[in-house]
This record gives sequence, C-alpha cells and structure tokens, in this order.
Amino acid sequence: MHSAQVALTVRPAGERALLLETAGTAQAFALHQYLSAAPLPGQVEAVPAARTVLVRFATGAQARQAAGPAAELEPGASPEPAADAPLVELPTIYDGEDLDDVARLTGLGSAEAVVQAHTAALWTAAFCGFAPGFAYLTGGGPQLEVPRREEPRTAVPAGAVALAGEYSAAYPGVSPGGWQLIGRTSAALWDLEREFPALISPGTRVRFVPVREQVLVSEPGTQEALRDGTETPKAGPVPRPGAEILAAGPLATVQDLGRPGHSHVGVGRSGAADRSALLRANRLTGNPPGAAGLEVLFGGLRLRAGKDLVLAVTGADTPVSIRTSDGTERAAPLEEPFVLRSGSELALGAPAAGLRSYLAFRGGIEAAPVLGSRSTDTLAGLGPRPLRDGDILDVGRDPGTAVGHPETPPPLPGGGVTELRYIPGPRQDWFGTDGTNAFESRIWTVGERSNRVGIRFDGEALTGREDGELASEAMLPGSVQVPPSGLPILFLADAPVTGGYPVIGVVVEADLDAAAQLRPGSAVRFIPAAR
Repeated sequence: MHSAQVALTVRPAGERALLLETAGTAQAFALHQYLSAAPLPGQVEAVPAARTVLVRFATGAQARQAAGPAAELEPGASPEPAADAPLVELPTIYDGEDLDDVARLTGLGSAEAVVQAHTAALWTAAFCGFAPGFAYLTGGGPQLEVPRREEPRTAVPAGAVALAGEYSAAYPGVSPGGWQLIGRTSAALWDLEREFPALISPGTRVRFVPVREQVLVSEPGTQEALRDGTETPKAGPVPRPGAEILAAGPLATVQDLGRPGHSHVGVGRSGAADRSALLRANRLTGNPPGAAGLEVLFGGLRLRAGKDLVLAVTGADTPVSIRTSDGTERAAPLEEPFVLRSGSELALGAPAAGLRSYLAFRGGIEAAPVLGSRSTDTLAGLGPRPLRDGDILDVGRDPGTAVGHPETPPPLPGGGVTELRYIPGPRQDWFGTDGTNAFESRIWTVGERSNRVGIRFDGEALTGREDGELASEAMLPGSVQVPPSGLPILFLADAPVTGGYPVIGVVVEADLDAAAQLRPGSAVRFIPAAR
C-alpha cells in the first residue's frame, strides 16, 4: 500500500464514536486496513462502509482526543487487496432474472459478455452490512456499474449473485433487495457452525467461477435454542428445565447484553433494548451482568415453574401475579427478588406505564450462544427465536452469590413530553440551521410501526433536506435517521449495521433505556446534549 495521503473529514457520531469520511470506497477500504493494523488510542472497533469508516472508542474522552489525530492520518489510498489476503472462489450459475437487463444497462450487449466481465474481475470485500455476511465487493470496474432496480424485490433468494452501482454481492439468506440479479451460488456465505461464520469479510478477495451443473442453495436455518419438541437433540450439557411458557404474549424474547464487535461482518449488537432494566434484574437475582433473561413486550406472558425459582421483574410498571398449585392467587413484587415455587404460575399483565418488562431467573436462561450472545436479534434472525406457547426454558446453575437489594428504578416515560438528549451529526449539515431547529422544536409522536429495530415517529415532516443520495455508512443504536419522508427513525438495539439515509444526530446512551420504554402515541422532543 503506498503512502499517498487520504483527505479525511472527521464527524462526531454520538458520544464515543467518530465517522471518518474519505473520497471513495477504495480510500475507505485503505483506511480500514490501516486502522485495523494501527488502532487509534482507545479504539474498540472500526466499521468500514462505502466512503466512511466508523470508529468506536471505549470512552467519550478518547473519542474527542482522537478527532485531531484522525484528521492527520496518512493510510494510503491503494484499492489493491493485500497479496496474502484470503481468496474465496464462488461457484456461480449465471441465470439471474436481470442478466439481460444488465447487458443492456452496461452496454456490454449480451449476457455472455456480462458473465465474462464478472468472472474475469478479482473482487475485494470493501465492507459488510445490510445483513450478516453480506459483503460489498469492488473491483469490477465501470463496465459493470448498473443502477438498482426501480422497484425492489420483497424477497431475494439465498445465494443470489447481484450487481448495484460499483458493487457486486452474493446474498447470504433470503431478504428484500433492489440489486440486479445475474446468477446464484451454492457457497455457504454465512454458517454459524464455522468458527468464523462469514465466508467473506472486509479485505477478502473473491473470484466468481462459472459453473453449468445444477447446484443446490441451502436455506440457512434459524437456530432455535428453545426446546419445542421439533428439533433433533444435539450433544451437550443436560438441560435443566426451569419453566414452561403457557402464553408468550405479543412478543417475548431471550436477551442479554448483546454481541458487540461483529459489525465488520454485518452483525449488530442487539441485546436488551432497556439495558439498565436487565442489569437491575440480574443484580436482584444475584446473576452476573451478562446473564440472559426475558424481554416481554406489553405483558401477556404466563409461565409455570418446573422447579423452585428465584425471579425478578423490572422495567415497565407491570402487574405481576402468582397462582399457586392449589389455586391461590397473590401479587408478586416489582423491582425485588421473589420465589416462584415448582408448579406455580406467573403472569405479567398489561403495563400501566412503560412498554418492556425484564424477567431474570437466578442462574440465567440457558440457550445456545450465537457469536458469544444469547440475544434474539429480530432484524438479523440470530439467536433464539421469539417464544411460543409451550416452549420450555432451561435455567442455569445457581450462581452462588447473594440476591441483590431493591433499587430505585429510573422514572418511566409518562403522559407528558419525553425529552431525549442527542449529539448533532454526523450528517446534520444535510438539514441546515432551519432543519435542525425544526427537528429540535417539534413534538414527535411514537408511531405504531415501532419495534426493536427502531422507533418510527409521526409528525410534521422535516423539509429542506439536501438533495441526493447518501452512500451506505455505519450506524449505531441511538442514531436518528431521516429518510426522504422527513419523518425521523430512532434506531434501537436491533439497528442495522449500515444505512443509506442521513443521520441528523445520535441520542446519548443514557437516554436509550427510556426510549425503549416509549409506547405508541408517546410525545418526544429532541434536545441537544451538553458536551
């Protein structure tokens, strides 16, 4: 890699991250390689994208201190992959639905010419995003550049090989997509049974090898760590049944503190949406901070204990009741530990305030970890699937530590306006002073389509956004993205790794727990955080 300087623009991205903007994909790729080999002080993770690299730091002070040195980096700008970079060959059948359209759009004239150009190129994975294991490949040259489809497909099959803009890619699993489909591969692009699930990661060299024989593309299965009687038993520790789910309610998922550190292969952090509530529940039951518990959306959960259990319920202001085996009913406390005897039932009602409850079991929930976490990622489809009626929860061994003392929980969002503090940028300049003032002065309403991925707001749309498209860049939970509709989206725990709309600001981490408890119809105002 030569030493020509890369012109960088340093943009704040929340409290503990910087977005480093370069001139293009080749420069961003070179910058990511440089930062991987020579991290900045306090650097935790560097996430490449089309023209940027998002750098996360351990502390906010380290992020602020790194802003000056980052602007002076001279990592080089060579788009050439390292000679010793891994080489992956993807056997590909070129029979995509859009192959003839690509021949026309590129001016290559025939499907055969497209195939020849695509297979002759040595591609390099510049960055990952969109879905776990989805790698954006560069190296095809201007002759293969094509626009996305005007109307995206609702479902692109697993293994599809496609082109869009300057990139090529192979889809690891079934997903929506607007890329031009030119073929399909049988390669296992994402396999959780491997030590490194992603076949292709940033820096990997890729060559597409044309094949004629029929290949079978295996659909990636959903890993279900909860036992429902439909799976073939696998070797491992003998489970310890703790509870049977009698009613799962609107949505109940297994959550811990998430799986940070995998953004470079397209996997977000996930984990509990209200992290402070899960941490509190684990302290109350004597669990370590990272123990897995249940996240319950708007009550409705009922379970029966298979043995004596020590539990704690935190988060939303939810009525909790116990029905013993002899039919006696009594209320269970919130925000303090209690015992649920074998054969007794526990029920969570609809909360009077807040949205999400957290149920911790002393010993934690035993579920197969995926990339080091037991969290359910509803966007990426990783971890245990959401609970169903009849599921059996396995509870781990007693941690051998004392249960915790009751704590005073933070106030839940009420009937008034909830203020969320945010740090402007990295793309506040897309909205100008008038747009920023409108964003801060308006009252936004939490929409019905909100979920663990993000809160979609209703209200008077922002206008005056800069024209044009933003190349995909990495995002963090807390990012407030503004799509062309002008209605903000606040990303939560299951946020995508990359996005293509400008982020006007990032909500401070201390306020994300309150945001996770906002119910549809709640009123919100964004205010700039003091720094």
